[in-house]
Amino acid sequence: MPPSPKYSDPDAIARISDLTLRSRRLAEGAISGQHLSPFHGFNVEFAEYREYTPGDDLRRLDWRVFARSDRHYIKQYEEESNVRVTFLVDASASMNYKGSAALSKYDYAATLVVALSMLLTRQQDPVGLVLFDEKAGTILPPNATQSQVMVIAGLLEKCVPSRKTELGGLLQTVTGQLKRRSLLVVVSDLFTDMEPVYDGLNRLRFQGHEVLMLQVLNRDELDLPFEGPTIFHDIEGEEELFAEPWAFRKSYKHAMVEFLGDVKRECGSRGYDHVQFVTDEPLVSSLSTFLHAREEKSRGGRPS
Repeated sequence: MPPSPKYSDPDAIARISDLTLRSRRLAEGAISGQHLSPFHGFNVEFAEYREYTPGDDLRRLDWRVFARSDRHYIKQYEEESNVRVTFLVDASASMNYKGSAALSKYDYAATLVVALSMLLTRQQDPVGLVLFDEKAGTILPPNATQSQVMVIAGLLEKCVPSRKTELGGLLQTVTGQLKRRSLLVVVSDLFTDMEPVYDGLNRLRFQGHEVLMLQVLNRDELDLPFEGPTIFHDIEGEEELFAEPWAFRKSYKHAMVEFLGDVKRECGSRGYDHVQFVTDEPLVSSLSTFLHAREEKSRGGRPS
């Protein structure tokens, strides 16, 4: 798979190679021994009628039309077996947080996106990419070619997360630009004002789009494990707070549980999945669990 000429710098190529190699191992490890697709296309849709001609499948005759018109018509369908997937990847400053984990939230998200892109293009599904912080930055339209994965890896590797997150406005913008029904995969820590996000999800649902929320968090953000006097820096701003973590650990963890519960409930009420990834958990097992849940859901079962 040749690299894009846009990323011909040797250092950039080396970094892209690291990312694509890590992602390829992840993709192959996650689907080892399984024959599944991570995503499935939308249902086959009715397109139009046409007059029957000898040799047509009689099962597709519309008898109600025949009863009204005394003429034989065949139902034709538009098969959308391939799903168009656009990854919306959070490239705001908070995604830089790494703590003691091997990968920052952004590196973890990038690996996940490239691995899923490999799986999707393998089954001829077009994939695209939008990198965002306060607004949409890089926008790569969906394409099903194998070289698209390399372009996505290059864009992710080149990006330096910065500024604040503003996902709600992005969803509003994206909604107005989608011409065909699509699957939007949001990969973010979701540390943003969620009310505009929910408004955006409502519009996407109304227009028939599917959304999958992949929330990437660091363990520190869940447990607040710090001991002793600590200076907390606002990673997307300039504020600092000097505090004893033990004094507010319990209330912080309670607020975090409520926040995560709200996100899952609001996504679920619209028929959208919300999946949480934590950066100290092995990517391959997390991705395998996610793919298994997708497979169970596509079969009408209950996700584990």
